[in-house]
Amino acid sequence: MSNLPPLSAVRVFEAAARHQNFTAAAQELAMTQAAVSYQVKLLEERLGISLFQRTGRRVTLTDRAREIAPVVIQAFDQMRQGFARLADDDNSVLTISCTNSFAHLWLAPHIGDFQMRHPGLAVRIQAADHMVDLGREGVDVAIRGGGGHWPGLEATLLTHNRLAPLCSPLWLERHGPIADAQALLAAPRLSPQDMWWDEWFAAMGVEPRGSGRPSGIALDSQVMEGRAAMAGQGVAIVNMFLWRAEVDAGLLVEAVPSYVREKASYWIVYPSHTRNRAKVKAFRDWISASFGEAIAADPNGRFLPRAGRGGA
Repeated sequence: MSNLPPLSAVRVFEAAARHQNFTAAAQELAMTQAAVSYQVKLLEERLGISLFQRTGRRVTLTDRAREIAPVVIQAFDQMRQGFARLADDDNSVLTISCTNSFAHLWLAPHIGDFQMRHPGLAVRIQAADHMVDLGREGVDVAIRGGGGHWPGLEATLLTHNRLAPLCSPLWLERHGPIADAQALLAAPRLSPQDMWWDEWFAAMGVEPRGSGRPSGIALDSQVMEGRAAMAGQGVAIVNMFLWRAEVDAGLLVEAVPSYVREKASYWIVYPSHTRNRAKVKAFRDWISASFGEAIAADPNGRFLPRAGRGGA
């Protein structure tokens, strides 16, 4: 049987002994003064000695209590310091999980701004196209595409995404103009089995299956598809927002103008119990503000879907 008294009562004693004031101890511990008095009484009964002398509203340590008070106060100080170091170590590195496409096309070009705002925080980007277990793999936050519901995780919406068939201007000059989505069925498309093609064609009122879908180059990432499109290899179905720089630079153009919203949206996700952790909050606030600025800078839906248009 342990000789250690209940830690809840010891914690109250430590605060009361340090302040030598039950009211101050109650405020520190977010308790009522009556609750502090009760815990002290329980401890006194457990030990069989008086710990405080009560004179009106004042309390002072008894001689016996003065023997143990420094030991208890020092022990709690060491615990506070230990947990503080643990929290500091945990907050020194931020691990972010996202897809290869998001990492290469958006996060890598922008993460320097976050690093400059938080120079004491190291950042590690874990790019993977499979869904990782955040807790098991030591990931703090993740950027995911989906409907916003993942068990055990909180999700904050960043943006809805616009799908667009992009190609190089030279390719379009050689093969175009392409009149409409129906005509695009017969054109050389990159990764024609990609489900995004099905989403886009369906939103445009075209049924791609059973339509003599052409064989084509199959690439396993949006990064490769976009690069192949810029090289004139065909039309890629991509997230328009991630290729904003290339579109602005005239390296990619829309093969068929459209305003189709992807079924999945971008979310930042993190375990519920870490929502107030400093590094998680810092990254969540930063990336939410970054996407907010991007949305505000695109009022006509050039890169993001406009409400009420073609699947948006």
